[in-house]
Amino acid sequence: MPIEPTHRFLRACHSLPVDQTPVWLMRQAGRYLPEYMRVRQQAGDFLTLCKNPDLATEVTLQPVYRFNMDAAILFSDILVVPEAMGMTLFFETGEGPVLEPVLRTPADLRCLRPVDPEERLGYVLQTVVQIRQALNGKIPLIGFSGSPWTLATYMIEGGSSKTFRYIKGMLFDQPALLQQLLDQISDVVVDYLNAQIAHGVQAVQIFDTWGGVLGPREFVAFSLRSIQRIVDRLHRVGPDGQKVPIILFAKGCGSLLEEMIGTGCDVIGLDWTTDAASARHRAAGRVALQGNLDPAVLYASPEIIRMQVGRLLRDFGTEPGHIFNLGHGVAQDMDPSRIADLVTAVQEESRLLLRYRQAGEE
Repeated sequence: MPIEPTHRFLRACHSLPVDQTPVWLMRQAGRYLPEYMRVRQQAGDFLTLCKNPDLATEVTLQPVYRFNMDAAILFSDILVVPEAMGMTLFFETGEGPVLEPVLRTPADLRCLRPVDPEERLGYVLQTVVQIRQALNGKIPLIGFSGSPWTLATYMIEGGSSKTFRYIKGMLFDQPALLQQLLDQISDVVVDYLNAQIAHGVQAVQIFDTWGGVLGPREFVAFSLRSIQRIVDRLHRVGPDGQKVPIILFAKGCGSLLEEMIGTGCDVIGLDWTTDAASARHRAAGRVALQGNLDPAVLYASPEIIRMQVGRLLRDFGTEPGHIFNLGHGVAQDMDPSRIADLVTAVQEESRLLLRYRQAGEE
């Protein structure tokens, strides 16, 4: 039998009672922090930073030290997976990631290679080991990967896209070819996440950043099918004997909450377009929920941040199974002091709500 978790974040992932709502933020380590920018300058470029375990460990821990987060998330990038599969990855200033050569024919797919995570992604695994050592059991570490659909969009488009012309063209014109690519990516992601778990991550999140560009039928047939293929093969108990929760965050897919719950993930992340109270009702205790404050609230005053935090906590209610997060990531122009205001508000307001509930039960 797996050992019941003691950390607040892990307990919430499994819908177990907690003393206050745990909080961590997507992109909590990044360009909005001056200490991150100093390390980034030291590394020279973003990809070099990702591949240096010492520096990646340092930036992973920066928001933990500054804000008293309930979880750390591994500092890396989802696109290290296609690079490990044989593509060339670089980042254009102001333009975002570029992957070459693009994948658009059966011959292109045959150029991809299987991936031994220890060999091709060993720098990530070493970072995991170093972060766990540095955390020394204080809070859990979250590992992650992009979903097969999201990774495939970059591999087929060659980078970011507004129209998703090439991958959607393949979806409708050559669905079998697209499914072949998604299956190849799924196999790599399974091995990659299982290697992260073996090296010490205590939860994993699957980011389906571009799931929302699909229609409901296509999302289920292409993105969710591939995610299910991963979830079914992930190790659900870590080396320490504790349960390893799986978090699924699919941006723009709140209307398909029931379908996402059906994958067997432990936690569903919600973006800010999904009504929290409605999602709580629809989930009906089958999974924990994560989210989902509009990141733009962090541009407001501390008083408004606290008000919005309180409203959202009340929408989720006081039953176990909520992890506070943003409905997407922290933006690079946000004021770090507002992050501190947010974390403090979550901690204080959630404790108040819990006390009110307990007083009402007595």
